[in-house]
Amino acid sequence: MKIEGCTALVTGGNRGIGKGFVEELLDAGAKRVYIAARKLADAEELAQTAPDRLVAIELDVTNADQIAKAAEQCTDLDLLVNNAGAFNNVTLMGADDMTAMRQEIETNYIGVVAMCRAFAPILKANGGGAIVNVLSAGAIIAVPNMGGYSPSKFASRAASDCIRAELEPQGTQVSALIVGSVDTRMASHVTWQEKSSPRTIGKAGILAVEHGIDEHDTDPHSVSVRAFLARDPHTIKRSMTDALHKGRS
Repeated sequence: MKIEGCTALVTGGNRGIGKGFVEELLDAGAKRVYIAARKLADAEELAQTAPDRLVAIELDVTNADQIAKAAEQCTDLDLLVNNAGAFNNVTLMGADDMTAMRQEIETNYIGVVAMCRAFAPILKANGGGAIVNVLSAGAIIAVPNMGGYSPSKFASRAASDCIRAELEPQGTQVSALIVGSVDTRMASHVTWQEKSSPRTIGKAGILAVEHGIDEHDTDPHSVSVRAFLARDPHTIKRSMTDALHKGRS
């Protein structure tokens, strides 16, 4: 699939990696990009930077009614970028209750599947298109510090494989992005390692779409995690436990 001339929807598109995707899609020649955000005003602010090509929509990926409304509005879609995510920075055992974990699962896993289900028929009608699921290095190595976030991304990675298989007959490409340390609000607590820019991830996502890559490591951190995991899985898993005890992820 080529980005030039396509119509895309980016969830959580008003800031961070989502905004990086929007900017890269515009530079790559996308005809229209729907910026989806939980608060319409947040998306409208970015949409004003290119009003002829950007459209703001209100969309919480845990809200079935809003997903259905978005599918009714965005019938010209070629590319769906599932970027919206939740990270509550509490551990599975340390949290007061399971509320934080449930929100992470609802957003990072169930929300992704719900969006794919809603937009798959639209992508089929428009020739197949593509889906990009923005995941995490925490989807290939369990990160105890991240609580429900890491398991939810594991689930979304598995779902990406399942959805790819189901949508292959209709010609829809499904790419899972493994994202490491990125300079976003979600990673503001990370101060001990270099962070990539959100646009770097957007650019990597576009590369995955245009080259039909099923799973793509997007930045130096995710590449290094993948390599370490392949080379010495025991040590990297031990390092995740040590990081928990030292109070960092």
